[in-house]
Amino acid sequence: MTDPVNTETAIAADQLKARIQELEHERKLLLAVVDILQDISGTLHFVDILQVIARKLGETFGLDRCSIFLIQHGTAKARLVASYEDPSIRNYLVDLDRYPELKRALESGETVYIPDATNDPNLKHIKGVLRNRRVQAITVVPIMWRGTSIGAIFLRTFREGPAFSDADVHFTQVVAGLAAKTLRNAFRYEQLVRSQSEASAKTRRADFERIALVGFLRRLLDTYANREGAWGEGVLSRTSGEELDRLVDVTMTVVEEEAKGH
Repeated sequence: MTDPVNTETAIAADQLKARIQELEHERKLLLAVVDILQDISGTLHFVDILQVIARKLGETFGLDRCSIFLIQHGTAKARLVASYEDPSIRNYLVDLDRYPELKRALESGETVYIPDATNDPNLKHIKGVLRNRRVQAITVVPIMWRGTSIGAIFLRTFREGPAFSDADVHFTQVVAGLAAKTLRNAFRYEQLVRSQSEASAKTRRADFERIALVGFLRRLLDTYANREGAWGEGVLSRTSGEELDRLVDVTMTVVEEEAKGH
């Protein structure tokens, strides 16, 4: 006869063990978020930010694939800009018709979860590839900004690996939200750098134009003086000469003040 006390003890032990494993998993996810925040704080280049996120998600979940796509607006295509399995891929254009799960997530703005990818009818065209790669599940989490999909995080798990839980999906959604915010900041930074660069280019161009104009006038006057001989200022009265000197001084003062930005 089974001892009820021992049975209850065994059940309690199993529950405690499961809870400990759950807490350990939550701790791993929290540490992953901290690592991502630390890594992306050192750069404002959006490609580097997305590569950090792809790498960390791939390492955290032990994925077969973790890729990040950004929408190519005005087309039926998306750009693969970060990849866990091949970090050298930074700007690869893909046809969304070949990735129906990615297309659905981008168009709907909702997470797409396929628990058994090899038997999904929408993926029958790549069933052999998925089987050879031992793929179990596919999860696509859209990256949203102000209610609009701007990209997506694409994840594939191994058949022998741990199942992708609801907590894992939620964690990836949190990371996608973080990616959207950092992308926006990176975009603003790049806009600022670009505008400053354009302003500097305009300033340099104005300086070159001024130098060229002054050089032209100086050469023109020198040529005229050499061709016509003496300037003939001696015919002017003393008062007229002083007035010319005063006008020159005033002009140079105005030019100097304008150069200071006054």
